[in-house]
Amino acid sequence: MKTYFLHPESIRSLFDNIAPTYDLLNHLLSLGRDFYWRNMAVQELKGLDGWILDIATGTGDVAIEMILQDSHHRKVLGLDFSDPMIRKAQQKVSQKGLSRMIALSLGDALFLPFRDNTFSASVIAFGLRNIAKKDQALSEMVRVIKKGGKVIILEFIFPQKGMMRRLYPFYFQRVLPSVGGLISGDRGAYAYLPESVSHFASAENYMEIMRKVGLEDVGSQSFTGGVVSVISGTKKC
Repeated sequence: MKTYFLHPESIRSLFDNIAPTYDLLNHLLSLGRDFYWRNMAVQELKGLDGWILDIATGTGDVAIEMILQDSHHRKVLGLDFSDPMIRKAQQKVSQKGLSRMIALSLGDALFLPFRDNTFSASVIAFGLRNIAKKDQALSEMVRVIKKGGKVIILEFIFPQKGMMRRLYPFYFQRVLPSVGGLISGDRGAYAYLPESVSHFASAENYMEIMRKVGLEDVGSQSFTGGVVSVISGTKKC
């Protein structure tokens, strides 16, 4: 089994390999809750228009959701370091007739190729846990947004209490790698997911870094028994 944990080239290879079945497995393994999670994350953008940056855009689902929620005042630039993921996103965006509102490009979250104060907000969904230098990535997300803009993270979290805390380890360590591996052909990729979550397991971890890089009004909401959190902060100066 391959070891992927936080080696950039290995992580890129992982997503390159699973791109063909990525959407199917997202919907299947989340029991369809991924639609709801993205919806709730994008709702944090309410009142923000102009260009929004979607980092680790993957196959473009979050970028598409941004436009579905506000197609009149918003455009999105989706960035990802996996070429097969970007190509899959381009196909979806084109099929939905959203090419004028969503631009897609290859890029590195640690060195965003944009000027300071360019975007109204920057968003990263299920991607920050894959980046070793989380403080650098978040600093870049802050740098490229305007004053009053928001940084929004949607991420898996290890449940702290209740039934999900008991079910989570079994599902993530047994069921997810087996089903994900069977469909994608890469069991290691889906064994990596619970490993990546367990190394950065609470919303407080993310909130601490967000405050460290200068964001204010940092807060979080948890969903589906604490399996995921939406964490956001505002750039005040």
